[in-house]
Amino acid sequence: MDKIHSMIEQLRAKKIDMAGKDFLLTWEKSSDEIEATFLVADILRAMREQNISPRVFDSGIAVSNFRDNSTRTRFSFASACDLLGLYVQDLDEGKSQIAHGETVRETANMISFLTEAIGIRDDMYLGEGDRYQREVGKALDEGVKAGVLPSRPTVVNLQSDIDHPTQSMADFLHLAHYFGGLDKLKGKKIVMSWAYSPSYGKPLSVPQGVIGLASRFGMDIVLAHPKGYDLIPDVVELSKKQAQASGGSFTYTDSMDEAFKDADIVYPKSWAPYDVMLRRVPLLHAGDKDGLKALEKEALANNAKFQDWECTEEKMKLTKDGKALYMHCLPADITDVSCKAGEVAASVFDRYRDDTYREASYKPYIIAAMILLGKFRNPASMLESLTARGKQRVYGI
Repeated sequence: MDKIHSMIEQLRAKKIDMAGKDFLLTWEKSSDEIEATFLVADILRAMREQNISPRVFDSGIAVSNFRDNSTRTRFSFASACDLLGLYVQDLDEGKSQIAHGETVRETANMISFLTEAIGIRDDMYLGEGDRYQREVGKALDEGVKAGVLPSRPTVVNLQSDIDHPTQSMADFLHLAHYFGGLDKLKGKKIVMSWAYSPSYGKPLSVPQGVIGLASRFGMDIVLAHPKGYDLIPDVVELSKKQAQASGGSFTYTDSMDEAFKDADIVYPKSWAPYDVMLRRVPLLHAGDKDGLKALEKEALANNAKFQDWECTEEKMKLTKDGKALYMHCLPADITDVSCKAGEVAASVFDRYRDDTYREASYKPYIIAAMILLGKFRNPASMLESLTARGKQRVYGI
């Protein structure tokens, strides 16, 4: 309990202004707000481990709107909402009036009368996912202003075309625990590397989320990918500026071997080239199956030129003392396991399997922290009252 109270006091000292606001991009949040999110996540996890109920809501719903497939994030969102006492309702657009032309403004208000949080994944259409989430947020603001909605639900970005903040925040909370604190990340070399995959349409938001957050902590970032596999230029430039401001560095290489040399952390992950994702959008909108097939064929043929971009035992030996931490958002394309040739060798993945599972385990708490901070103006006092209440989460143990 002393540890929980210590973290609550650390939270109380943070200068934050997150209540009534959405969590869409990590770089829109101040350093104190990023650290507050980590603290709340750790507090909630510690409360659960000590059998203290963290349910701050007696009633209310959380809307789950996944416009793309998901396993980890979908279940993490549901777990986070239940942890706080919210009932989760899926918004299936195919079974709603959205299919009949209902506007975003109308949908946002109709689902929000008793809603405390809305989680949205919209990562398939470059230039549209983040815009859609902001459109929902604007509609909610208008609903509250007009007196239609009694309170403002918090929108949490469960992955957009630009950022995947619940993933990157979980990644970095894992790093903080692995290395002994956020302050221990300064000077660590982290490699965000493209890796080969037998699929072509993987979003850019994971690598962009990683460099967008790593650059806040004074880390030495190496972005590695074959020429032509660029990320969104604005995000790369932002990350460079943030790295410089935090006392870190940001470099690019088109050699995976060069990138891995003396690395403390490696994150080999496939993504589609920026220009391919741009070309994909009008084809998706038009339902042009032939055009999409042709683009996929072209992209896969180009991917095949870089099958040596695999996280192998040989590449891992190049890292610092041959013991860099391997990270992945999962599911990884594992060579000779999930595919013939993929992002990572089976022996490497097996060695770090538990670490990647621990990495994923922080996501429910990160999401719960984002919701709590978006709903309460004095989160330290709220959490303090929950510990004082001392309600058991499970009885009879």
